[in-house]
Amino acid sequence: MSEAPALKRARPLFEGTEWTFDLLQQLYDAIETVARDDLGLDTYPNQVEVISSEQMLDAYASLGMPILYRHWSFGKRFARDQRLYQKGLTGLAYEIVINSNPCISYNMEDNSAALHTLVMAHAAFGHNHFFKNNYLFQEWTDADSILDFLDYARRFVAACEERHGLLEVEAVLDAAHSLMDHGIFRYSRRPEPTVKELQERRRRIAEEQERSYNDLWRTVPRDPSRPEPTRAEIEAKERRQALHLPEENILYFLEMHSPILKDWQRELLAIVRQLAQYFYPQRQTKVMNEGCATFVHHHIVNALYDKGLLSDGAMLEILHSHSNVVFQPEFDDPRYSGLNPYTLGFNMMQDIKRIVTDPADEDREWFPTIAGTGDWRAALKDAWQNYRDESFIQQFLSPRLIREMRLFVLTDQGDEPFYRVADIHDDRGYRHVRQSLAGTYDPGMADPDIQVIDADMKGDRVLRVRHTIRDGIPLDENDRDMTLQHLQTLWGYDVSMVGVDRESGETVYETEA
Repeated sequence: MSEAPALKRARPLFEGTEWTFDLLQQLYDAIETVARDDLGLDTYPNQVEVISSEQMLDAYASLGMPILYRHWSFGKRFARDQRLYQKGLTGLAYEIVINSNPCISYNMEDNSAALHTLVMAHAAFGHNHFFKNNYLFQEWTDADSILDFLDYARRFVAACEERHGLLEVEAVLDAAHSLMDHGIFRYSRRPEPTVKELQERRRRIAEEQERSYNDLWRTVPRDPSRPEPTRAEIEAKERRQALHLPEENILYFLEMHSPILKDWQRELLAIVRQLAQYFYPQRQTKVMNEGCATFVHHHIVNALYDKGLLSDGAMLEILHSHSNVVFQPEFDDPRYSGLNPYTLGFNMMQDIKRIVTDPADEDREWFPTIAGTGDWRAALKDAWQNYRDESFIQQFLSPRLIREMRLFVLTDQGDEPFYRVADIHDDRGYRHVRQSLAGTYDPGMADPDIQVIDADMKGDRVLRVRHTIRDGIPLDENDRDMTLQHLQTLWGYDVSMVGVDRESGETVYETEA
């Protein structure tokens, strides 16, 4: 009986390390075929650009954006990164990818042909698919307009510098950049009114309140056990309602209500605030985004190798780089700085594929909706579309992966001189490990909860903000005082902050600037 004929393999697309633009086009076409026909990825059109190391450093310095306004902090960051790179103390990314339409990918010109293959699969198709399909990017970013917005921001800031002076513009941008993490809407909001619309609405509200004040409060039923509110308390309540307080987006509040800012300064705040909002989904999806891109490049390069389009040498170089990307140092390794998001994301994507195609009894118990269904592509694309890091880990981190990565929970009580192992590898422990790990990827828990709670525009004009203290962790005093100074710069009057314990409601500290 004759043996079955071997599958005919194509010739490798390249040998050695050198590349040309014609070769990059051939590689791109081969990668796209696998991405479309095999994985079924849905991406924006790609714009792949090959840039020098200095251009890559420049992109680093300007928040990874292709165009942006000038600011001294970008130059400072460029000088620092350039010096470290030249001394060999740090490396550069193989690529940078922009969430835009078309999706822009920057590849380092120093990359070999094999590395170009890897990074095009990773960025131009993995990240690109995630940007286009994940619900957070759909809700909070507009890939079609971001490049136009960046161009507008650059031209507007340049015009402000020419008209009002470099120092005046930098003073506003310095304060706005320092408050950037507090310039974000974390929940869906209606379209923002213009300043003119807001002023007209305030006028109508004030007139209506003046007409109906006495009759309104006369008819409200009162609790006889509670004292009747004073006029000052009533006015404070009405003031907070009119200003929609409390407000977590401090930059937005300052943009709308600061007594001293001119129109061009308010527009600068709006530009910084919209940049912060653009990056917010990326903060919430680091594990998923990198995991998706790493899984995609791993699948694509293996498919190209199976077709014979990559040589053994090219594949070994790619796998070496892939291993470096997903390397996870041990906890006692000097290089350890927490869980590598590439490692966690890639391992979870691989694990989902295993659960869908070859589940154990444990997997069927923990993941009844996907275990054994067979269609791992659909399961992964559904996860990439509908989750962020916190919910993804809560839903898909399996007991098997917890064991393989040797994850457990340590507790650190302030009144104890040692750590305590709270959860290990048992049924209860798996759930607590998953819950604890997911919580570390929730920006709402990691970022300080600071909100504007009052601003008496007709009285002392003091801006009052509240810091809700979680788990007894206060703000660093130096950072807190500098933040208050920046707030005061943009508000123009005194600023006071009160720290309130979330559990007890007790006031922990009060400070002013």
